[in-house]
Amino acid sequence: MPQIHGLDLAAGLYHYAPKEHGLELRAEFPVESVAPLLASFPSGAFLFGLTSVHWREAWKYGERAFRYCNHDVGHAIATARIAAATLGWNMVLLEGMDQDTVAMLLGTDRKEDFGEAEAEHADCLAVIWPAGEVKGERLGVRGGNQMPLFLDAATVKDVVGGIWHGKANRLSQEHGVHWDIIDDAAEASWKFASDAYSVPLPSPRVTPHSLPLTPHGISAGQIIRQRRSAVSFDGKTSISASSFFQMMQRVMPVAECSQLERPMPWDAWPYDPAIQLLIFVHRVDGLTPGLYCLVRDSRKVSFVQQAMNPELIWSSAPGCPADLPFYGLLEGDARKLAAQVSCHQDIAGDSAFSFGMVAEFEGNLRERGAWWYPRLFWEAGLLGQIMYLEAEAAGVRATGIGCFFDDPVHEIVGIQNLAMQSVYHFTVGGPVEDQRLQVLPPYGHLRRER
Repeated sequence: MPQIHGLDLAAGLYHYAPKEHGLELRAEFPVESVAPLLASFPSGAFLFGLTSVHWREAWKYGERAFRYCNHDVGHAIATARIAAATLGWNMVLLEGMDQDTVAMLLGTDRKEDFGEAEAEHADCLAVIWPAGEVKGERLGVRGGNQMPLFLDAATVKDVVGGIWHGKANRLSQEHGVHWDIIDDAAEASWKFASDAYSVPLPSPRVTPHSLPLTPHGISAGQIIRQRRSAVSFDGKTSISASSFFQMMQRVMPVAECSQLERPMPWDAWPYDPAIQLLIFVHRVDGLTPGLYCLVRDSRKVSFVQQAMNPELIWSSAPGCPADLPFYGLLEGDARKLAAQVSCHQDIAGDSAFSFGMVAEFEGNLRERGAWWYPRLFWEAGLLGQIMYLEAEAAGVRATGIGCFFDDPVHEIVGIQNLAMQSVYHFTVGGPVEDQRLQVLPPYGHLRRER
């Protein structure tokens, strides 16, 4: 992190401590080495990194922890991008980097700092910069209107030669079962190669595809602070078709546009969408209950159709916006079926609608490599975070469903090979509030301590 206007912080690496709502100095970086690191980015830019401790999920969920942690990475990417937008900042992932360089910059490769503590896995880096005129030279971008999505490994090595502080705390004294498959998956999907590619900065104008954070006159801050995961649904609340289609439009990245001209938060994501939605509609006014499909890239409708049972109807839905690739597949009461494929959890059937995220699988992995595997879960988590906030804005609530039966999901629509794979489930509806929970002001404990 360089010197940021308004913050009295020296150049270095900082760890966010949520309980204290503050930054802990992890490493001091020489200013003369940080400047070359950021020279290719807009002026005022700083770096933002995410890491995972797989044990934080594995103690409870076993081998599913690898998937859950990567879902959380996606949630965090969306959270950071949306938070940046509320401040008028931009953000993109530096996905051209190899993971060894990410780990070196974030210090997770420093074995001496971890000892017997649980390993910390380096996930990704992003660059964040203030909004303003986006002509390359005015923003201080070396090379004109192209912004790199990588850092030079040699420059990173110079930066991390500073003074490091702190040792990792051990989370659990007794680990019981060690899930070797998590370590195997993390190692197999590690990104070893770097890609020296860049993205064009957009023209100095507001993109026509930008959307307000909330269309209902509610502040983004209010929606973000009230966002919760539903634990139960009432089995009766319906939502309007307009609210439903608003949600569907929010998860469309407008893939035909260049990356930085896509709607926020998809402008942070340097890939075309790989996840389509199989939607169980239960209570959406004006829509016949049944199974629907949202193809999040209109160029891929034919591919998705060919991967599924040719007898599915692929009908247009009444009231659907003309530019939304949303289709009816099967009509009928899908509440029981939705619950069955979501590990028999009632939340999938008691909601207004639920859906499975189905990813383009084998083709992407063969073309890109095993490192792409976690990115499927990142995209799913990013998509889910949008749905969490959109549900709150619509007056309902959402929750992710991490436990599901993927093969039965595939059988419903006739997916018979690895062309597509179920990776996450989600559900949205009228919540049943747990009256045992107490809501306190954010960071109220800090005010009391003062």
